[in-house]
Amino acid sequence: MAAHEQYLLHLADNALILGQRNAEWCGHGPVLEEDLALANNSLDLIGQARLLYQRVATLRNDGKTSEDLLAYFRNEPEFRNYTLLEIAHSTALTPTARGDRDYSVTIARNFLYSALMVLVWNALQSSTDQELAAIAAKSLKEAQYHLRHSRDWLIKLGDGTEVSHARMQAAMDHLMPYTQEFWTPSAMEAAAVRTGAGVENATLRASWNTIVDEALSEATLKRPSDQGFVTTGKHGVHSEHMGFVLAEMQSLARAHPEAAW
Repeated sequence: MAAHEQYLLHLADNALILGQRNAEWCGHGPVLEEDLALANNSLDLIGQARLLYQRVATLRNDGKTSEDLLAYFRNEPEFRNYTLLEIAHSTALTPTARGDRDYSVTIARNFLYSALMVLVWNALQSSTDQELAAIAAKSLKEAQYHLRHSRDWLIKLGDGTEVSHARMQAAMDHLMPYTQEFWTPSAMEAAAVRTGAGVENATLRASWNTIVDEALSEATLKRPSDQGFVTTGKHGVHSEHMGFVLAEMQSLARAHPEAAW
């Protein structure tokens, strides 16, 4: 059960952290429509996280665990999200891990992640955990929209002006190595696969490659190497960016831990 809970937390943490990152564009989007689009994207992801955290709370059944506890009162090493999802919206690794927001980085990250999750959620509809299967069915529809949105912008920017093409290529070059973590094995994933509750990501790699390659070709972008950086976020070892994300996301709840909203 502990391994299954960790798998659920991995899925939930992915959604929560990317939702938090995308929400940083609220009020800062390049155009009003995109400001709203990313806000809705964030709401979808945070909604997915809530359902998964609630499932963990139900499994623990200890009278203490709740979605709020899992989101706001765990520390950095307890999170199991991909490192790709926590890094700043920038190709520059600044000392403060913030940097200027670059919309091309946001689009590239959303594309790479949603290309994976449409496959993961589709497979998880057959999970032996019936609650997870139901969450997957709902989340699949949202992930399909996220993929369509990010793919459209990937092509618009990649096959756009000389400047937008260069920035989109730089974003893909920067982020692609982080996708190695999609395919590196972990004990929690292996346990979930053995029980039929989870999916083995390695079996989805060929389909993910097809989605990525077709989009990059249409966007006139070169597929960069994914070598050179093996991330360890799903093992609880995070980048320097993660602390900034959690500090901003958790500060209010930790300042008023007994508050009722």
